[in-house]
Amino acid sequence: MKLQSIKIGKHEIDYPIIQGGMGVGISWDKLAGSVSREGGLGVISSVGTGYYKNKEYAQKLVSQRPLETTSFYSKEGLFHIVENARKICGDKPLAANVLYAINDYGRVVRDACEAGVNIIITGAGLPTNMPEFTEGYPDVALVPIVSSAKALMIICKRWQKRYNRLPDAVILEGPKSGGHQGFTYEQCLMPEYQLENLIEPVVKEAKKWGDIPVFAAGGIWDKNDIEKMMNLGADGVQMGTRFIGTYECDAHENFKKVLMAAKEEDIVLMGSPVGYPARGIKTNLVNLVEKREGPAIKCISNCVAPCHRGIEAKEVGFCIADRLSDAYNGDTELGLFFSGTNGYRLNSLMTVKELMAKLIHGEDA
Repeated sequence: MKLQSIKIGKHEIDYPIIQGGMGVGISWDKLAGSVSREGGLGVISSVGTGYYKNKEYAQKLVSQRPLETTSFYSKEGLFHIVENARKICGDKPLAANVLYAINDYGRVVRDACEAGVNIIITGAGLPTNMPEFTEGYPDVALVPIVSSAKALMIICKRWQKRYNRLPDAVILEGPKSGGHQGFTYEQCLMPEYQLENLIEPVVKEAKKWGDIPVFAAGGIWDKNDIEKMMNLGADGVQMGTRFIGTYECDAHENFKKVLMAAKEEDIVLMGSPVGYPARGIKTNLVNLVEKREGPAIKCISNCVAPCHRGIEAKEVGFCIADRLSDAYNGDTELGLFFSGTNGYRLNSLMTVKELMAKLIHGEDA
């Protein structure tokens, strides 16, 4: 199967491969810029931009962590990330991932538009009011992440009624992805909720609303997986974890080492203050949390609304902002290392150019 170019709104990408947005600091300027340069869609994570360039753009720090939402989701940090990604990819399409569950969601979406991204991707909740934050930016394409045909139907109905607008594409994420899942623990393991069984109903729903491309995500690793998803009806794919195995990935070298050392059984589902099950690598932090001996929870950054200012963090045993940022800083003792189910297959690093060639042409490329 030859991979063709595809349009998302007014923006055309050379190959139907979206690089998943990974925060804190896993997909920032170097990774996203490189993926876009090589013909995929590079995606900048908007999470934790106050940590960019050694917290240079955080407005205020407490215990060396960005204080409050405006500092954690630093507008200035995001602007510099986009600016530096543009130095790599030029005018190729570039996206930002903005989680719906974050505090200041609308402000961060507007920041991303103002910074000059072409496409906004939103998951971690149903972004039923997403279009209202992109008023004045008609060329910015909007791409929600869903886990079911019902979720897509709700979004399309509300967007059409309220804003006379429909998604420019949709990402269908199954339960094998890294990070937060749109399913319960039980559903993550049930056959009917696996990605290959969700594609047909979501594609069918998308067609009811017009020409909305569907990108399949979660557990996709190589060209064979891409072809499988497209043969099932998807127009393209989103991939996150495999891009961590590139030299350009913005993650700390220790993050990459943790992933390359992981065995299949080390990649587990865990609780999260965001309110969804999350998938990551069982490390020292996870062992501490299971024994209720995790680090103190102070809620310095006030990152996600469902956490209710640290209440849910205390329930699950860790602060997600602090632990993801520790992973970004290379702390293998207290860092939280997200990974999709296939992360254990990563055993060496390559350039984004080499990886894209393998995804487009096969592993022998």
